[in-house]
Amino acid sequence: MARIPYVIVDAFAPTPGAGNRVAIVLDARGMTPPEMQEVARRLSEPETTFVTERQGQVFAVRFFTPSGEVEFSGHAAVALGLVLVRLGLAPEGTKRLFLHTPTEALPVEILYEAGEPKKALVRGPAPRFRDLPPFQVLKEVLEALGSDERYLHRGLPYGIAYTGLWSLFVPLIAPGVVDALEPEMKTLAELSRQLEVATVHAYAPMGPRSFYARDFAPLLGIPEDPVTGSANAALGALLARAGVVPRREGRVALTIYQGHRLGNPGVVEVVVEYSPTGQPYGVQIGGEAVQVFAGEL
Repeated sequence: MARIPYVIVDAFAPTPGAGNRVAIVLDARGMTPPEMQEVARRLSEPETTFVTERQGQVFAVRFFTPSGEVEFSGHAAVALGLVLVRLGLAPEGTKRLFLHTPTEALPVEILYEAGEPKKALVRGPAPRFRDLPPFQVLKEVLEALGSDERYLHRGLPYGIAYTGLWSLFVPLIAPGVVDALEPEMKTLAELSRQLEVATVHAYAPMGPRSFYARDFAPLLGIPEDPVTGSANAALGALLARAGVVPRREGRVALTIYQGHRLGNPGVVEVVVEYSPTGQPYGVQIGGEAVQVFAGEL
């Protein structure tokens, strides 16, 4: 295999060392999926993104964790959108580009400040929902997280939702309770396997439209994801579907804080759009990103 240039980017943060790190291979033309998997394993970041084709403002992409391919990675998509513009791989002044995954096309809005690309907003896969797991199973998940039902927030929704990855959402009463979690990863992985979810996302309210979260993904080889794009998008959809945030405006903007417990604080902006019937039909996630390093394998 030839030398492979890559860049390392911290997403959902304005400065290096915060947010969630992703490796980006900007020219993966001709690489096979097994080769991409090997590169992702060698880079050993939570996610590695590969640009397999590009034409104008349209880019074909694939997302890999060290243990396998995933349909969508929110923080990787945000980072990639900004890197493509900043490095001149998208036309100068681009305000909208498209990431084509193996399953769908995802539009990305680039927001500028003083003429410089500042933030990216990515429309993730359409939200989907599954039936609620039995309450007894939720209690088992709480126990595996290192908590119990006394700390369950009864006014916020729990459930299973999808915007690229299926996640179980567990509402707790306060950010301090979320930070105090010490999961038993083997048990949590087994419960995740039983529920057929990729991650378990614990969250708590901070304000009417702001929340604090931690995300655990032992099945993906990631005990705790610092700052999660896809799961926070699904959280926004779940909150909107439950009527926790107002529907009258046609769209609602939420802010999710994550990563503080790991020393990688990040901020995820989530925008949920409603259909005329009041159901969430589209979710955007966004934020800042900063390049940390460029190298070759």
